[in-house]
Amino acid sequence: MTFILTNDDGIDAPGIQALYKAVNSLPERKFPIVVAAPKEHHSGCGHRVTANAPIHIQNRSESEYAISGTPADCVRVAVSHISQEIKYVLSGINAGGNMGVDTYISGTVAAVREAAMHGIPGIAISQYKKKDLEFDWNLSSKWTAKILVDLLERPIEPGSFWNVNLPHLSPERPQPEVIFCESCTKPLPISYHIEGNNLYYNGEYAKREKTPNSDVDVCFSGKIAVTKLRL
Repeated sequence: MTFILTNDDGIDAPGIQALYKAVNSLPERKFPIVVAAPKEHHSGCGHRVTANAPIHIQNRSESEYAISGTPADCVRVAVSHISQEIKYVLSGINAGGNMGVDTYISGTVAAVREAAMHGIPGIAISQYKKKDLEFDWNLSSKWTAKILVDLLERPIEPGSFWNVNLPHLSPERPQPEVIFCESCTKPLPISYHIEGNNLYYNGEYAKREKTPNSDVDVCFSGKIAVTKLRL
């Protein structure tokens, strides 16, 4: 049984390297890990798939494939051409949060949604970023490994998948609490500045509305938000 790792930031992004490190560190790991990720950046592509153009596969090694498609394409290719026995699809670690209604836009989440369509369980992991704080991928990897130990042992019904959002904390902060919660349904901020006939989006992500105790509220308050989503 194989674990497929993918993302929407591209195969060379530091987040997927942090995810690989987390999975590879799991105690008593006995399953192969295969990376099947987009060759290019596809952040915000949602569940777009390639149907009217060729998909090129660059085989970088026996367990690493750079695919000229979207995250959902990568899972389709993995299911049909890379492994016939996929145990789990793990997507991330995304550079930025994917909470609430973000999941409709997110390529990271689309990958595990596509997996669920094929009866394969999946976990999407994203790292929320505060404006003036840099990513610490080693810390993200450490937190992800602990979450995976828990989630991989939890049964999940067909058609469901996990969505995890890590808070952005300074390294000296203690391990954040993990909260299982519901997904926020509040809309993203809509704000544009105008230059001539052009509108440029400048919505302020951190100022979005948040339902109390929802994933947005939990993650913004410095805790790890885990939601179970369904097709």
